[in-house]
Amino acid sequence: MSEPNALDNVIGFFNPEAGVKRARARMTLEQARKYDGAAGGRRNQNWHAPSTSADAALGPSLERLRNRSRDLSRNNPFAARAVQVLVNNTVGGGVLGQIHSRSRNRATRWNQAWEDWAKNPQLCDHDGRADFWGLQALVFRTVVESGECLIRKRIDPRSEFPLKLQILEPDFIDDSTKDGLTDDGGYIRQGVEYGPNDERIAYHLHRQHPGDRVLALHKYETVRVPADEIIHVSRRDRPGQGRGVPWGAAVISRLRDFDDFSDAQLLKQKISACFTGFVIDSESQDTGGAPPLAESLEPGSIEILPAGKDVRFASPPSVGEFDQFSRSMLLQIAAGYGITYEALTSDLSQANYSSARMGHLEFSRNIDCWQKQILIAQLLGPVWGWFKQAAEIVGDDPADVRMHWTPARRELIDPQKEVGAIIEAVRGGLMSLSEAIRRSGYEPGEVMAEIARDAAMLDELGLILDSDPRNVTAAGMLQMEPQQEEEPND
Repeated sequence: MSEPNALDNVIGFFNPEAGVKRARARMTLEQARKYDGAAGGRRNQNWHAPSTSADAALGPSLERLRNRSRDLSRNNPFAARAVQVLVNNTVGGGVLGQIHSRSRNRATRWNQAWEDWAKNPQLCDHDGRADFWGLQALVFRTVVESGECLIRKRIDPRSEFPLKLQILEPDFIDDSTKDGLTDDGGYIRQGVEYGPNDERIAYHLHRQHPGDRVLALHKYETVRVPADEIIHVSRRDRPGQGRGVPWGAAVISRLRDFDDFSDAQLLKQKISACFTGFVIDSESQDTGGAPPLAESLEPGSIEILPAGKDVRFASPPSVGEFDQFSRSMLLQIAAGYGITYEALTSDLSQANYSSARMGHLEFSRNIDCWQKQILIAQLLGPVWGWFKQAAEIVGDDPADVRMHWTPARRELIDPQKEVGAIIEAVRGGLMSLSEAIRRSGYEPGEVMAEIARDAAMLDELGLILDSDPRNVTAAGMLQMEPQQEEEPND
């Protein structure tokens, strides 16, 4: 610690409190300067990093980030590809749900009710256009592209099953006029109303999409919707964050710059291709009655140049560094979205088995987090709670029913080796058979029930297949029948 200077001594003598503050500030500054990232100077003089909360940093930029992210998804092929990769790998064909209960009859009845509701777009979708698995993909796509998505509970007593889900874009939240304190000691921040204990109690939503140009009559009217009728799905990057950020926010500028750079390169090549050659008049004098030069070239043509004329052919600009620069930019874009370069570009020219497997494993960890922390925890779990409430409306007791979710299966890189490793893990007790089946994207109860039905059918028909481990070994040999003990003679 540096010694106090003369000014510190004078201030400390006349105002000890101010002297203590100066000493404390000097200590803090010295500690901060021990980190290069916190140092000042010319290197970091343009680095502005205000100490704001998550919502304060996001508030002024949210609408513009959302609109630019959508524009890139519409017009930039790599942004569109990144969104597609995230949705297809995280949601896939949809997360399957299987209901369990101590009563087999109750579990069967609830599973049938769930299947009837989830597979019928007229029952589960407020718009009547997608089944429940299609809604999962729509919600997650909106979260990736716009940062967040709202699901509003709609109860239709005229429907066979009263629960319907209405998918809303985050634009419906009135974050421009709904801010401030409430009469009960709470507050409204960016269109979300919080109670005195910072709990969410309501959302202030536009009656129509504010960007709708057709139904403009009610688009600026808002309605207060209780929080228990809204499911708000987003990725939380900071504690206390109330709104979601588009997943490509960190690379929006790079996507736009790379798009402009690609267009400029293409335009340069198109312009240069228009020029075949240039005729140079080295003497700058009239050649009299010399015939005019040909304006185009044909195979086998011979052109005799008049005196003082010279022809030089154009040299198109090289694009040799374009591939290297493009790969560097696309690596950054893929990292910003949390996916691999190969998944973003479908370029496998520089991939081998080891690198592809390492990238696949890392990408799989990200997908596992998104499935559990966003898709299941924020969307599917609350929807299952609404489903049980709607079942009580129609007179069914939820009792001890519980839901188990099975995400879509991930494709194996080397099935022969990886399946063998899974079998050894199950035989060695490192993994249960049910978990191995879940990793394949299937529900264990359904798979085992189907195996039992197939085995009973084979026994009934007297068939022995080499895929039946009860009768045939892995080497294709018949299993030895158990020897019966001989009864002792009297």
